[in-house]
Amino acid sequence: MKIGIVCYPTFGGSGVVATELGKALAKNGHQVHFITYQQPPRLDFFNENVFYHEVNIPSYPLFQYAPYESALTSAMVNVVLNENVDLLHVHYAIPHASAAYMAKMVLKARGRTTPVVTTLHGTDVTLVGKDASYEPVVTFSINESDGVTAVSENLKQETFAHFEIRRPIEVIPNFIDLSRFQRQQKEHFKLAICPNGEKLVVHTSNFRRVKRIDDAVMTFYHLREQMPVKLLLVGDGPERVRIQGLCRELGIMDDVRFLGKLDAVEEVLSVADLFLMPSENESFGLAALEAMACEVPVISSNAGGLPELNVQGVSGFLSNVGDVPDMVKNALFVLDDANLPTFKANALARAKEFELSNILPKYEAYYEQVLQESAVLNEQ
Repeated sequence: MKIGIVCYPTFGGSGVVATELGKALAKNGHQVHFITYQQPPRLDFFNENVFYHEVNIPSYPLFQYAPYESALTSAMVNVVLNENVDLLHVHYAIPHASAAYMAKMVLKARGRTTPVVTTLHGTDVTLVGKDASYEPVVTFSINESDGVTAVSENLKQETFAHFEIRRPIEVIPNFIDLSRFQRQQKEHFKLAICPNGEKLVVHTSNFRRVKRIDDAVMTFYHLREQMPVKLLLVGDGPERVRIQGLCRELGIMDDVRFLGKLDAVEEVLSVADLFLMPSENESFGLAALEAMACEVPVISSNAGGLPELNVQGVSGFLSNVGDVPDMVKNALFVLDDANLPTFKANALARAKEFELSNILPKYEAYYEQVLQESAVLNEQ
């Protein structure tokens, strides 16, 4: 099968899922064509079935904002025609689903039927998509997709609650590649950060307000009052300066390190004892899954799809959004030397349920279903 994948070339979230899915499909013998404005960070070309097509966005004085959607549409049309692509899989509805619909109509006018699968990842539905500026187009493009998937049951229900969707949505959860995300021997790194045997707590995100990083910092602050502990904050974004200021105000900068964006986040997770994810909303919680794969238990909020991933009292604990005292209590319990080994083993066992080899066949089967349904409709 020849598959065109459209995604954002980001360090996290939908871009990572799309890239890892495409690489896995290529290893399984499918020909995969990535279509985006920049090479995704995790994309490599060590497989003959992986291709990258850059979206060229011309700049003209007439345009205050470059017409990316039109350029993307043209790129999709050209790739489908020139590479004989069977199916387009677009990740994140805005603007990829609407651009894919336009591409499908252009291709149809040229006598070519190319079905489109749209994967909803979260903020394209729960945040941005709800905006009145986008909602009619998001609704239309989801309904006009030939197949729609969501990364959690919670996101599926959110989509039905906020949009007039007339078609079924298939839940295919996010996944983890355990050949990459596994605990590594990095004790020299752990020793450099925690020279006196302190426990190491980690948070990774894109540093947006929805991630509630201040709750992670406050949880660490109160945890630090009761046991020796260090905190690593991985990522970057609009909240970073404010969070650095908060750490200075609390007087904890000596025990906190801001590492910025990292490609090899698994190296940091390999030395962690606990992962914090106090988000206001998470459609799935991919960063938490990456932590679990590295045998790191998770203290998270119970928002969005997190209860579908983090098992209460098994792989970690869930608290109500903003309930810092409960997160502190749960963190102390997990980090107790009598409990930590069990939680680490449970975290890995839970991560194995989302191993790539378990999820990839679900996408392949769904592609086949969409192609068959499209062929039947085309014959009518």
